[in-house]
Amino acid sequence: MIEGILIGLETAFSIKNLMMVMIGCFAGTIIGMLPGLGPMTAIALMIPITYGFEPSTGLILMAGVYYGAVFGGSTSSILINAPGIPGTVATSFDGYPMAQQGKAGKALAIAAYSSFAGGTIAAIFLLIAAPSLSKVSLAFRSPDYFGLMILGLTAVSAFSAKGHFLKAMMMVVLGLMLASVGQDTLSDIPRFTFQNMNLSDGISFVLVVMATFAMSEALTIIFKANDPTRVAKQISLSQLGSIKLDKVETKKMVTTIPRSSVLGFIIGVLPGAGSTIASFLAYGMERNFVNDEEKLKFGKGSVNGLAAPETANNAACSGSFVPLLTLGIPGSGTTAVMLGALLGFGIQPGPRLYQTNPEIFWSVIMSMYIGMVILLILNLPLIPYIARVLATPRTFLIPLILFFSVTGIYLMSFNNFDIYMMIGIAVVATVLRLYDFPMPPLILAFVLGGLMEENLRRSLLISDGSWSFLWERPLTLIIMLIIIFIVGWQIFRSFKSKFTSSV
Repeated sequence: MIEGILIGLETAFSIKNLMMVMIGCFAGTIIGMLPGLGPMTAIALMIPITYGFEPSTGLILMAGVYYGAVFGGSTSSILINAPGIPGTVATSFDGYPMAQQGKAGKALAIAAYSSFAGGTIAAIFLLIAAPSLSKVSLAFRSPDYFGLMILGLTAVSAFSAKGHFLKAMMMVVLGLMLASVGQDTLSDIPRFTFQNMNLSDGISFVLVVMATFAMSEALTIIFKANDPTRVAKQISLSQLGSIKLDKVETKKMVTTIPRSSVLGFIIGVLPGAGSTIASFLAYGMERNFVNDEEKLKFGKGSVNGLAAPETANNAACSGSFVPLLTLGIPGSGTTAVMLGALLGFGIQPGPRLYQTNPEIFWSVIMSMYIGMVILLILNLPLIPYIARVLATPRTFLIPLILFFSVTGIYLMSFNNFDIYMMIGIAVVATVLRLYDFPMPPLILAFVLGGLMEENLRRSLLISDGSWSFLWERPLTLIIMLIIIFIVGWQIFRSFKSKFTSSV
């Protein structure tokens, strides 16, 4: 391993590769800030550019764009409640409320520090344990993934305010319904398409996110224009705030970052999981770890609620390179594009990659840490300038949000139907928001719905229609026991609070 690290350092610290890291990080940060674009499109566009490069150089550039986008994607989530990439959706839950409270600079600083720490810790994990973790990835089967999806949905309690658990569950059902639209993956039979060909491929995740967060936020601002509380929020928006963190906030981050890094990295290692699921799970986990007083702050500007998903999505980004490099299995759409690029270079990722092409394997890992340092240096000085977006008058900001939302969706598919559907979903989401229905459970269910159905059907097929797959495998049984414990604990706490209040 020591020899491999030295090879990686020599390759990563060459002038050419350092330039590629810097270019990739800068481009990724800008791309991450633009809602709806995402790193996958940018990496796909860069593939022809990298054909003349060495495989390690090309992969370093694309990796820089990837984690740079994850790093920078939090900016639009925090400032305008329009997640730049799916992995930063959970960042908006507490990041945007902090910005509304006049703490935009502090929120961006917390996101930057958390992203750096999560990415760095994950890079160290990747350095030490990548070869052995490939065996862990191979150990996961469809029943285990199904259990993991159920575990993700049990986190819905983390997104519901006190007394709103039923509303959160209703939004979960709505999210699962939206996820079921489209062509059946096994039978190829259209479901809930209403004989509309535009729905045969299902509803885009980015479309749902942009509709339920960016556009609905803009519409909510318009509907509540005469609300006195909104006036107070608008006044506070001109106060950008400091980027310095006090001792209490630092202490909260120090306790949150380690466990979110570990969780994010483990989720990232699992093929098909990705940074989006990691950020949601980290958010839910963190809410269960904090005390009751801190729990009430979640969704209202919690430091823990902001640091957890930001740490996890960056750690998952680094972890996603484990199945890509050691197994040749892409963990997400972005790493799938990178896999195609590697095959174009004539490199076959797999268990022998770190033996046959050690310069590729180790240089990518080394470049990650370099990239994290560059991203921190790049983003922190720019925070005061980026945060000035909040000082933009609402009369200009709302049209900009709507413009970027519509343009981003149209550029993804070049289809007018997607625009009409986004507007329709945004109107429904706005009505639901006015009645205090939480949006995060809908997004979580929409993300997990398709994966959960796919793995459930595979599991039932393997077990010949029997539900015994839930307890036959030790790994699946452990996951199900964790789910039962979490649900039981939530029920117990609910009954305990009712008993205490009655007494």
